[in-house]
Amino acid sequence: MNTVVLESSQYVPLRPKRLGFYKQTFGKRGCIMDKMFLAQGDMVGVSFWLVSIAMVASTVFFLYEGLRVKPQWRLSLLVAGLVTLVAGVHYDYMRDFWVVNQSTPIDYRYIDWLITVPLLMIEFFIILRAVGGAVGAGSFMRLLVGTLVMLVFGYAGEAGLMDYWVGFGLGMIGWAVIIYEIYGGEAGKAAAASSESVQSAFNAMRWIVLVGWAIYPIGYVALSMGGGENGLNIIYNLADFVNKILFGLIIWNLAVKDSG
Repeated sequence: MNTVVLESSQYVPLRPKRLGFYKQTFGKRGCIMDKMFLAQGDMVGVSFWLVSIAMVASTVFFLYEGLRVKPQWRLSLLVAGLVTLVAGVHYDYMRDFWVVNQSTPIDYRYIDWLITVPLLMIEFFIILRAVGGAVGAGSFMRLLVGTLVMLVFGYAGEAGLMDYWVGFGLGMIGWAVIIYEIYGGEAGKAAAASSESVQSAFNAMRWIVLVGWAIYPIGYVALSMGGGENGLNIIYNLADFVNKILFGLIIWNLAVKDSG
């Protein structure tokens, strides 16, 4: 294994050549700062990189736009910015994990979801409250419990802590609770009694949860059927891009229209 030394930096091959390189840069005080580089043609790594940068850019956008809307919408855009900020930080770690190990960063991904998915559920509650919707704490609790059931059992199945399909089935029950609440439950009824613009945005967000979130179980099933980790990670990365950034953009569009 060859090591090329350039001034104060070292480029060290990582396992096979296709895994790319990392650069050890020695700072002024002798500290080592590792930087990961993608190998040419690593499309899974490219997807991690694109999503991580998109999350950072979205965070700046949501936080900046939050200063330009009515006060009742600022919390919604702040939460949207928090979602993409947390995801951006985790995607930075997931990208490096993939470059080094060429395997799915299950723990990092579920830690990210455990923080960001409840925040997305809170958005339904915040939006209805922002327009004076009559929605109680019970709706929020059902959304939160459904979210936790979906994530905890999904992780347990995918990480091998319990039977793969039992974890999948229990996780789907949590997703079903969320779908029921935003369509036929208290949150759905409160949205139906709101203005036309709120109904339009709420319906778009519901479709993301119904259709966009369906990408995750598709990836879960595809892995068990021999789809491979490359396909799984591209599917998960695409889903996060749509379900976090587009979700926030819908809220931003509603906030701008109501503030104009």
